[in-house]
Amino acid sequence: MRNWPSPRDEQATASADPPPVPDRPSSRVAPAVAGWGRPPTGRTLTGRRRRPPFAARNAVLARLLGDPTDEARRLWLRRMDEWARADGAPAPPADRVVDRFAALERASVAVIGDPGAGRATQQAVAPAFTAVAGDTDLAVACGDIGVPAGGLRSYEERLLRPYADYPAPIYGVPGPADWHDGLAGFMTVFCGAPPDAGAPVPADQGPAWARLVRRLFWRRSPTATPEELAAARWYRDTDAQYAVQPGPYCAVDAGPLRLVLVDTGLTGRVDGAQARWLRAVSADDRPKILVAARPVFAGARLHRIPLDDGGDLNEIVTDPAYGYVAAFGTGEHNYQRYPVRLRDGRTVQYVVAGAAGAPLSATHRIPNVDRLGPAVSEDDFRCYPLRGDSLARFSTKHRGLLGVGSLAIRPDDATTIMAERIGNRAPRPSTPSADVSARTRRAAGQIYPLPASGRTLPGDPPPALIEPRRPPLFRSILRIDASDDEIVLSCFAATGAGEPVLEDRARARRDGLSWRWTDETPNRAR
Repeated sequence: MRNWPSPRDEQATASADPPPVPDRPSSRVAPAVAGWGRPPTGRTLTGRRRRPPFAARNAVLARLLGDPTDEARRLWLRRMDEWARADGAPAPPADRVVDRFAALERASVAVIGDPGAGRATQQAVAPAFTAVAGDTDLAVACGDIGVPAGGLRSYEERLLRPYADYPAPIYGVPGPADWHDGLAGFMTVFCGAPPDAGAPVPADQGPAWARLVRRLFWRRSPTATPEELAAARWYRDTDAQYAVQPGPYCAVDAGPLRLVLVDTGLTGRVDGAQARWLRAVSADDRPKILVAARPVFAGARLHRIPLDDGGDLNEIVTDPAYGYVAAFGTGEHNYQRYPVRLRDGRTVQYVVAGAAGAPLSATHRIPNVDRLGPAVSEDDFRCYPLRGDSLARFSTKHRGLLGVGSLAIRPDDATTIMAERIGNRAPRPSTPSADVSARTRRAAGQIYPLPASGRTLPGDPPPALIEPRRPPLFRSILRIDASDDEIVLSCFAATGAGEPVLEDRARARRDGLSWRWTDETPNRAR
């Protein structure tokens, strides 16, 4: 057994601010800060990126034949109640609220989005995570944790082992990949389900041919033994690290803040029962942050996540009666922040937090955010990697016509080209426009149209990802620090070439019944 300290008892007297960040510049200063031209810290990252196997077929079948995850979720929750009664233990709370941290006056939460790569890049993120979030009260792992298709071993390799040194509990929000085994691995790791229980099998629905196809090809959940579960839990085996959440969706009261964790299943929907719970749990007086495996805003577009009982998820987030200050989602494997101004004068921060381990998604395909005006402007939008760095990073993976000649673009040139394409001010000093060569512009013209999104969202091109093996890695870790009067959102970069760097920060201060946000992005020209 490890002897990690318990979560900080002194939190009630600590500052709401995150710990001071060393005086290091962000990637807005120079390419070297982002990791360009720097040797990796620790071992070189090697290995080919694995393709998702046939085991991940359930998402495709759900779209073609109907999605059974709503019924499976209901059966899982019924099972949890039955197991509690059989053991003589208290049933999960009816409101599905975790109150373990509710008494804290100030709380800190780490968010790791789409962490389930299981590759060397994820191992490089873990030390940076410990450095910037090792003192937080809890963490939330959000979206596609058990890549590619669930199972206990995937959670061991992609969560329990990489984050063994994190001393506090980790809660989970399932993504589509976590449902590929019927949520069995997720429920075992996060909700205390027996490892040998297997996933419930919903009754077949639809026409006879669809039932037959599902019966033949639907992937059933693998099971594990208690001994295998004990071996997996060995990596995080202290009382302070242990947590059991009351289902795949729940709320966590972190001091003055309520985190609302939403399960959007295989196909990106919220079932009717969960939607009713969501409205009830959102009526609490605390400021709230939504955490889901689908982003509400991404790629300079609003993505509608439907509620089965009517409306969509964004209607909950923007309703003034519910008091949401931010909404986190994954899906795109990068960092994006949209401070959206609502008609009633409030601002809600929409954050894409998907770069904790999964293969990198491009940001250079994100168009000028002024298209969302007046709700949010290009000048207020933030992303990591910067668009120019994204173009440069993806250019290293492409060759010219017929596979001849590299299309690699220098970061300084890419920064200039992206500022021209987007029509904004270059975020850092770069090559004068007249000095960008014709060859570089031709290379950019070939690379820019290529599909480069994370998970396919409605209207997106097919995914085309890269997994950098040397710096810059462009991974990120998010941190939330909250007190009664202040909420701070911070994004830290894990470059793979040194200590983590603060890339972005926004601070909200209470103003009567509302919150006023201030941008604190480091090294940004004002």
